[in-house]
Amino acid sequence: MNKYKETFGVDISKDVFDVHGSSQGHNRYKNYEPGFRKFLKELPESSLVVMEATGHYHYRLAQFLYKNGVIVSVVNPLSIKRFIQMKLAKVKTDKSDAKAICEYALINEVPLYNALTDTQSECLQLFRLLDTYLKQRTATKNKIHGEAVLGIPSKFVCRSLIRNKKQLDKEVVAIESEILSSVKVDQQEQLTLLTSIPGIGQKTALFLIVVTDGFSKFEAVSQLCSYVGITPTIRESGSSVRGRARISKVGNRKLRNLLFLCSFNACKHNKACKEVYERIVNKGKSKKLALIAVANKLLKQSFAIAKSGRPYDETYVSILPR
Repeated sequence: MNKYKETFGVDISKDVFDVHGSSQGHNRYKNYEPGFRKFLKELPESSLVVMEATGHYHYRLAQFLYKNGVIVSVVNPLSIKRFIQMKLAKVKTDKSDAKAICEYALINEVPLYNALTDTQSECLQLFRLLDTYLKQRTATKNKIHGEAVLGIPSKFVCRSLIRNKKQLDKEVVAIESEILSSVKVDQQEQLTLLTSIPGIGQKTALFLIVVTDGFSKFEAVSQLCSYVGITPTIRESGSSVRGRARISKVGNRKLRNLLFLCSFNACKHNKACKEVYERIVNKGKSKKLALIAVANKLLKQSFAIAKSGRPYDETYVSILPR
């Protein structure tokens, strides 16, 4: 049963956000600070504000409300989508979506939002910029190679591309250094512990620390695996439906990709991960499935080591959660 005085569903777009209150009905506000302040002023005490995770759009409002003492929940958009489909709704507007989010929150237990620290916010922005520059650098490398194999490559084009790549190299180094210095302020010990795991590189360790707030957001390793989206889903029904088990992929895609890349190196140098990989491959399963299992194992090792405060040691691998 909903324990709040009033529940508000919020549907956010680029310029505005629509709000539906369980007793106040619909309203619309501008999606910038004056609109946030107007909404805050009209909120009754002991209210719950629920919104979808919509990339950059929801973040500013959620942070603003949280820092002003409002109880906020940010839910997975897929949950809202399935809820609307279940109702067989024939109307799809911002107004109707806000109402659906409100109705969803009234009958379901929704997770409460914890605002990012300034360090987390800064580091996540740096990681996003880093990914952008890395993609640009790869595209520039490919372009340089493509121009080099032409019959008569333009010297001007080649020089321009090389200058661009050198500038991107400098930016990448500067961003990585900034992330490292930001995390080192509070989490140097944990960073050292995580990088002691064979297969976990510095970038993955940094991202793990940032998105988990030093692993303080999770009490159990199963919660962390679900957050990353690396837990298996099973499709079986009766005697005819025997779907292949797959990972859920409902989680942090960036972290999932980093762990998958780490799994290649872990198969060679991490004893426990190597055993997992060989056991699955020897059963006739695909190598990709084995690598996903290794990524799962790396995540469990990271959680156990971060929580215990002990560096990686092969003699203690057997006590880590499987």
